Amino acid sequence: MSARLTSDMLVGALRRRVQTEGGMATVLHKGESQSGTIVVQIVDRGENIGFFERITGLDGTVQLTSCGPQGAVQQAEIYQYIERRTRVDPDIWVVELDIADGQRFAAEVLCAA
Repeated sequence: MSARLTSDMLVGALRRRVQTEGGMATVLHKGESQSGTIVVQIVDRGENIGFFERITGLDGTVQLTSCGPQGAVQQAEIYQYIERRTRVDPDIWVVELDIADGQRFAAEVLCAA
């Protein structure tokens, strides 16, 4: 049986990976350290690309699934989405990545674990 990485460890690894590549990674909402759901907002040069949630599929594989506002939307819509998600699930992590091809970075770290 292999050890399962905690949400806190995964978010920390993702932040370090993005920052090493010259991007910015900011925790917008800190969730439950052991097993909180992880949602990543991908931004490129300040423009919203979209939100992606780390989920485990029925076959046991981990993947990123599109969720929340996608593309160019009003900042208010983004804030409302984050507020709604954290109100419903206070254990959730919301992490903003501002880097080109941010979805690839998120998948490399969050889906490989």
